Amino acid sequence: MPHRTPPRAGAATARMSAAALLIALGSLAPAARAGDTTPQQQLARFAAEAGSPGQAERGRAFFSARHGGQWSCASCHGEPPLSPGKHASTGKPIQPLAPAANPEAFTDAAKVDKWFRRNCKDVVQRECSAAEKADVLSYLSSLKR
Repeated sequence: MPHRTPPRAGAATARMSAAALLIALGSLAPAARAGDTTPQQQLARFAAEAGSPGQAERGRAFFSARHGGQWSCASCHGEPPLSPGKHASTGKPIQPLAPAANPEAFTDAAKVDKWFRRNCKDVVQRECSAAEKADVLSYLSSLKR
């Protein structure tokens, strides 16, 4: 029978510490995802999808227009969107949309996609194109307090 050397206590402790670290990091993952992006990264993503950079003036015009419907983006977010807004039909408060006024704006990719999809369907009765998103985000990013 071959002689086996028992594992060193230090190696077992290191494995347990590594496992504990992985568990701890896993519990932080949802919090880390909440700030998984920046407004600049989102702008770059939409510009890349569109094949051209966003244009702030075109974004301002899109943001302010009613697009044949009852609302514009500005109906709820204000113009310029540097102060808290209010939903046009429910009255629910809305945080400022411009990144200069709201450091959390456009820092969660899943929320960016969710709210663009939802709000574009309300305002333009369809999903916005990548170019429209790049233009609006370019406009919002250009605003200063």
